[in-house]
Amino acid sequence: MSAVLPQAYRLLAATGLHKGDRPYQQDQVEILRHPRHPDCLLAVLADGMGGKSGGRKAADQVLHTAHQLFERFAPGKDSGPDLLRSLITEAHLMIKLTAITAEEEPHSTVAAYLLQPGRACDVVHAGDSRIYHFRGTELVSRTMDDSYVQRLIDEGQITEEQANSHPQGNLLTGCLGSHDDPPVTLHHIDRLEPGDTVMACSDGLWHYFTQRELAMFLNSFPPRDAVEMLVTRARQRANGTGDNLSLAVVRVEAIA
Repeated sequence: MSAVLPQAYRLLAATGLHKGDRPYQQDQVEILRHPRHPDCLLAVLADGMGGKSGGRKAADQVLHTAHQLFERFAPGKDSGPDLLRSLITEAHLMIKLTAITAEEEPHSTVAAYLLQPGRACDVVHAGDSRIYHFRGTELVSRTMDDSYVQRLIDEGQITEEQANSHPQGNLLTGCLGSHDDPPVTLHHIDRLEPGDTVMACSDGLWHYFTQRELAMFLNSFPPRDAVEMLVTRARQRANGTGDNLSLAVVRVEAIA
């Protein structure tokens, strides 16, 4: 009886960031590679809110917290969900402390995923920045927004299509820096397979695409090209009214 050898693979990654038609960039995004384990990645995206400097400070604090936690993380020994839970709670606390000197009360969404050796993936989010997991062109999972319109969708009062033009579409029910503690919504993917793509993105991007369109771009092109095309198409569809937008894409690709 012959042994089944593990399939060789590589990780392809890319990020995109654009200030849209806003005067200031308050989104931040980064894919961090572990200093001791090159096949361990942490993708972090933050959509800041709160005036000229408040939102940017909040988003910067999310990225700063992620760097600190990831540097101390030991893949295979430490808990991935615990890392992501700490990212939410510690960044939330630091943003609230930042509010003392900010021009306006700072807040931020967060969407983060941790890919570990062996291709297990843990996901966390708070707010309306999303994480999509595609297998080829099929949607496997998607985070559900912490927002007023998502609550209306869940209750059957409006459809996904109606939510895109709802006048209270930007009202969040949970985020970092708010008076109440943010939700900590975790999701675990046992194993990413070759052909799988995970994407975190802010509402400034996903607002302009159907899930089918996102899958088509991400499956048809390498991550760097897909990111560039998604940003370009979102800018075209925004027609001069676009928000800041950001995205972080990682694809697992088999090596022949």
